[in-house]
Order: sequence, then C-alpha cells, then structure tokens
Amino acid sequence: MNNFSFCSPTEFVFGKNTELQCGKLLKKRGAGKVLIHYGQGSVVRSGLLDRITSCLQDHFIEYVMLGGVQPNPTDDMVYRGIDLCREKHIDFILAIGGGSVIDSAKAIAAGVPYMGDFWNFFEDKVTINKALPVGVVLTIPAAGSEGSVSSVITKKDGKLKRSLWSQFFRPAFAIMNPALTCTLPSFQTACGIADMMAHVMERYFSRTSGVSLTDHLCEALLQTIIQEAKVVMSDPENYAARANLMWAGTLAHNGICGLGREEDWATHKLEHELSALYDVAHGAGLAVMFPAWARYVAGAHLDIFEKFAIKIWNIQPLGDKKATVLQGIRAMKDFFVSIGLPVNFEQIGVRPDDIDELIAHLEINTGGSLGALMKLNMADARRIYTLATQQTIE
Repeated sequence: MNNFSFCSPTEFVFGKNTELQCGKLLKKRGAGKVLIHYGQGSVVRSGLLDRITSCLQDHFIEYVMLGGVQPNPTDDMVYRGIDLCREKHIDFILAIGGGSVIDSAKAIAAGVPYMGDFWNFFEDKVTINKALPVGVVLTIPAAGSEGSVSSVITKKDGKLKRSLWSQFFRPAFAIMNPALTCTLPSFQTACGIADMMAHVMERYFSRTSGVSLTDHLCEALLQTIIQEAKVVMSDPENYAARANLMWAGTLAHNGICGLGREEDWATHKLEHELSALYDVAHGAGLAVMFPAWARYVAGAHLDIFEKFAIKIWNIQPLGDKKATVLQGIRAMKDFFVSIGLPVNFEQIGVRPDDIDELIAHLEINTGGSLGALMKLNMADARRIYTLATQQTIE
C-alpha cells in the first residue's frame, strides 16, 4: 500500500425531505448571498427549486439564480457565473442537480476570487488557492461530484474537455434525497450507473499490491451497483434501491476507493473525447469504452481481470485464465446492454473515420500518454478506439 493523505470535509445529509434543510445548512456556514446554480428546467418543473428558494427565504438568505447548465458543462456558463457572482457579491454557491451542475459550480467558485482566466486552472498554468464554498442538492446519482475533488469542463473553442482535481472542490455539504431520483428517465439512470461503476473500476484496476481492503471495498460497491441497477430498471420508484445507488455513487468517487493505490483513468480520458466532440452522454461513452479498454489491456494483467470476472460477474473459472477474463468482459458488456446502454461506436453515432479526430484531440489533452495499469500511447489509444467499433468480443 502506498502512503496517502485523505480529508473529506463534506457534510452529507441523506434521506427523505432533506432538501428542506438547505436554509439551515447555509445559515450554519454564514452564507449571506447565494448563487443558485441549476440545469435545464427539471428542478423547476418538479417544484424542487420553489421548495429550496422558500427555504432560503425562511432563513432570510438572499439569492440569485443561474440556470441552463447543459450535460458536459462548458466554459461559457462558467464565465457567466463568475461575472454574476462578482457583480452580485455572492459568497456561497448552491448547486442543484447532477455532476454537470456541480462541476460548473465548482469551476465558478474557483474563478471568482482569481483575477485571471479560470481556464488557466484546467491547463495547469496556475494552482487554485482559494474558492467560494459550494453546497449541493443532488438530483442525479452518477458523477460523485457531490463528494469529490474533481470538476470536468469543456472549452467550446477547440472542444477541449479537461478534468481538474483540487481539495478546494470538496463541497461544504451535500443534501442527498434518493426520492428525488425516482422520476429520472431510465436512460439517464443507466448512464449514472455506468459512470459510478467506471469511477470504481478506474481505481480497482491497479498495479499496487497490499491493498486488499480497498479491493474489497471496490468489489462491494460494484456488486451493490449491479444488484440495485437491476432493481431500479424494473422498479424505478424503489426507494431502497435508489438510496443504495445514490450512496454508492458518492463512495465511488469521493476518493476512498483509491487510497494507497495507483489509479488508472485511461478510460475516462478516452471517453472525454467522445463527449467533447459528439456530445455523447458521459456514462454512455464509458459503457462503450470500458469493455474496449479492458480487451486491450487484459492480456498483460490476466490475474486482476480474472479476479474481476469471478468476484464481480460470478464467472466460474474455466481452467484457462484468458477464457475466464473474456467471459468477464463479455458479462460487463452484456450488463450495459441489459440496462439500455450503447456498447460500440455505431450506437453512439461515431464512425471509424472519426478516430483520427479523436486521437488528435486526445494527444492535445493528454500530451500523448495516458493510463497507469498499462502505459498507453496514441498508437494504443487508436487500437482501443478501433476495438470500440466492433460488435462482439473475440
């Protein structure tokens, strides 16, 4: 196990009707004027926004609203938010939504006290040393941004999708009411399931030894997500299953599954080009890329992929490690299909001819190298993208 330092200061407030506590939580942290940041209207139609603004009014907290965050959030919204926060003297940001809204709120929070271009952070030109506090009312369990140190933003000019990790991105609090997720469309639910699974798998597939505890944590999370996914896809209003998925999404990406171990993240970087260039839903892109990545790297790491097949997908050892591994990768792909996700380029509208463009952007965003379980270059990435065009696993 590697040395590590871990601090997770977020206060998680979990359960039914917990959104009604947002005024109290903001008051507790001295919020005077709040930016309410949200997406494209579902929080308005559901009445959630009204409940939250009433709660703030009851606690005499001023607020300004900025809606319209889209999936795969972009820099133009971040610039708007920074300008608005400065103009209105905002001292706290409340994000209502899923990962896209929360990531946008985090980028705004870092940009307000910084006098340069916030995109400098995402290009590693400067380091964040101050940010406005952010609170969250989570409506989509997927990205884990409610408890993570990460934010992902796409720069429209050049379609550059970048992730940034900073301890200043840890939310002050996260309100998590699983009942708010019961009306999510099935495809959005499925994308969230793939996203949280990917967050665990990026950490599970590691070369670090002596990490049996975190191995077991990863396995338990994956097993739970798969089990509860089957429930919610047939019974969308099952509160217990929704609750387990919501908490699993947080634990998948708050850092605990990666403590003391090397993490991979190649699949996320490969997928980011799909969602940046073609506006593919992030979870859908991950469902396409993870089986392709696994097929490419598994041959050099048969032991861990055999364990994955046996522990996660209940594959009986076949006496041939490679055969067992391929069965496990097929089982992962079949699971994604069973919950309504795409698993190849054709299903998300990406053509084999597009691979050159994907590689060109990937090289810009990664400097030509990615991954940790297996160090990958652009020739490797091209082969993985090519595998993603195929219908079956050989």
